[in-house]
Amino acid sequence: MNAHSSSVSASGRASASPVGGGRLELLNLQRAFGTYKALAGIDLQVERGEFIALLGPSGCGKSTALNCIAGLLPLTGGEIRLDGRPIHELEPEKRGFGMVFQSYALFPHMTIRKNVGFGLAMQGVPKAEAESRIDAALDLVRLRSQGDKLPGQLSGGQQQRVAIARAIVIRPPIVLMDEPLSNLDAKLRLEMRAEIRAIHEAIGSTTIYVTHDQDEALSLADRIVVMSGGLIRQVGTPEDLYERPNHVEVADFMGYRTRVSGRVADGAGAVDLASGRIILPAAAKLRPGTAVTVSTRPEDFVATRGGEGLIGTVRAIEYRGRAWFGSAALTDGTVVYFRADGALRNGESVTLRFDPAHTLVFEGEGA
Repeated sequence: MNAHSSSVSASGRASASPVGGGRLELLNLQRAFGTYKALAGIDLQVERGEFIALLGPSGCGKSTALNCIAGLLPLTGGEIRLDGRPIHELEPEKRGFGMVFQSYALFPHMTIRKNVGFGLAMQGVPKAEAESRIDAALDLVRLRSQGDKLPGQLSGGQQQRVAIARAIVIRPPIVLMDEPLSNLDAKLRLEMRAEIRAIHEAIGSTTIYVTHDQDEALSLADRIVVMSGGLIRQVGTPEDLYERPNHVEVADFMGYRTRVSGRVADGAGAVDLASGRIILPAAAKLRPGTAVTVSTRPEDFVATRGGEGLIGTVRAIEYRGRAWFGSAALTDGTVVYFRADGALRNGESVTLRFDPAHTLVFEGEGA
């Protein structure tokens, strides 16, 4: 993907003014590449002023969806509506969206001010107004003092802030961001998260943000859309998805790394695993004999020396500041991920216990 400006298409033609105020509807959105369905029919409503994160692993369709919204990819089915008006046949520049990509896509020979103001020049905004809007955008990203420098004289984080300023200076109804922090180091990513959220709240535009990083999505978004296989698996608030994933693929992506197959033993929540029996309230509503997949996060699956629980053998262990985390093999060979309060040795036998309040039970063995 090669986007030179937030306000022009690949053809370089001038942007029109925004065509709406920011309420976006995706209706049975489809995009195929030959026989491969990158988007298999997704429906989503994004309200004006919302911050939406499209989250999922590589190949799930999130960037394809963003490119279709931007107009960089034509649809093979479905509709896109902005404030009730169909826009999926409009050229990218006529949609008036702001775009921020991971590659920054700044003009290396132009000063920061000229980069930020490029879209305004394409729109024919009078010079005095353009200068005022450039100042305001640079103030918002805290780069007014860097306006006369070239992009190559700035750090990666500063260049990304320039790209954001360029996207918002045209006052778009929607800002589209495709993994904008993936080229930055961990410290800068944390700093930029807070800045992006603050900028979103300051300008009031709708923001659609693509990421494969669940921490980014949780910290930034009003709602998260988890995608897999070209489909939307779940839409909800960060708390909804973190605490109550409704699909095993969503749970896996939200950090529920341990998956153990079992069968409901009775109506009181007993579940028989190959490595032993556990009691889980979430299983009590299922019929005895139902095949299930039990899933939990490493921080909620504790390994100790001795006591009651499942027996496993430590395969790997590492220290992460306040606790030890590792993996172990149960007696049937299933690999699980755990937390421990102290150091353990590879090959050591340990007892592993689920936290019933934070353990999910999905119908279906290996769901």
